[in-house]
Amino acid sequence: MCKRGSTYIVTHCNFFSLQHNAKVAVLGASGGIGQPLSLLLKNSPLVSELSLYDIAHTPGVAADLSHIETRATVTGYMGADQLGAALKGCEVVVIPAGVPRKPGMTRDDLFNTNATIVATLADACARHCPQAMICIISNPVNSTIPITSEVMKKHGVYNPNRVFGVTTLDIVRANTFVAELKGLDPARVNVPVVGGHAGKTIIPLISRCTPKVEFPADQLSALTGRIQEAGTEVVKAKAGAGSATLSMAYAGARFTFSLLDAMNGKEGVVECAFVRSEETECKYFSTPLLLGIIQCQSNNHKLKNGIEKNLGLGKLSVFEEKLVAEAMDELKGSIKNGEDFVANMK
Repeated sequence: MCKRGSTYIVTHCNFFSLQHNAKVAVLGASGGIGQPLSLLLKNSPLVSELSLYDIAHTPGVAADLSHIETRATVTGYMGADQLGAALKGCEVVVIPAGVPRKPGMTRDDLFNTNATIVATLADACARHCPQAMICIISNPVNSTIPITSEVMKKHGVYNPNRVFGVTTLDIVRANTFVAELKGLDPARVNVPVVGGHAGKTIIPLISRCTPKVEFPADQLSALTGRIQEAGTEVVKAKAGAGSATLSMAYAGARFTFSLLDAMNGKEGVVECAFVRSEETECKYFSTPLLLGIIQCQSNNHKLKNGIEKNLGLGKLSVFEEKLVAEAMDELKGSIKNGEDFVANMK
């Protein structure tokens, strides 16, 4: 083991060992999600360096954020020629880059544009920070996670424990909507949401909500539908001015903070995310994940790993089992679209 400044590097296992300073990159930092997400990350004591990248306006966003009286240093990078520098030394990379949904568009309508953007950024991550935790917000997540994974495989650096599709907004919405209906504090409600991150692939497990709640069948069906179509609710309300940006930034920050907490050794950190999975017949599936660290067998050091354990689907109600079955074909199709996109890349 060698020491560089205050950071220890375990040379044999080739992972960073535990530390409380993290360099985090936001790719797409000038956009509707990227700016509020960067603001939330700048406000966190878990972040020591914030690296902001986009194709335009990033120096201004970085200058603005740099005046905030928190310890994270902020640097802006703009344009493809600065992407490598933006990623160098990053431990976590959050990617909200891409075009937003407009009224009438599905997440899959975004595929052609956002698939290329995500593939390009994943390629840069594979080259410049191959061991970073990669958190994908760019839609359609059901396809962009397979794209990211296949690109990382091409470079021989794919680690399924370190590539996450951020579905946290589905959990945040489920918590909020359940709390509204039951008169609860939403901060104390937790509804696991499994499956994917689009329409009927979003499967809230109301039967596993804490605290325990119950709804009549018609109200449960309506609640489930609202959670599944909540993104469309925002797109329509914004009337062509964009999609969910502020709530997505909050959810992206929540997931990033959970990941950083776990990387810093906090135990019992659980978040749902869309990841490579053996839990169902789909190659990728969102389930509750225990985030954390692993023991390096060669020298017994604790090392950052991302996913410590996939907690699986667990017990489902009959209603939820039906939702999972109905989601499979769409989910498989979206996954295949992502894999095929990378296979056909020149």
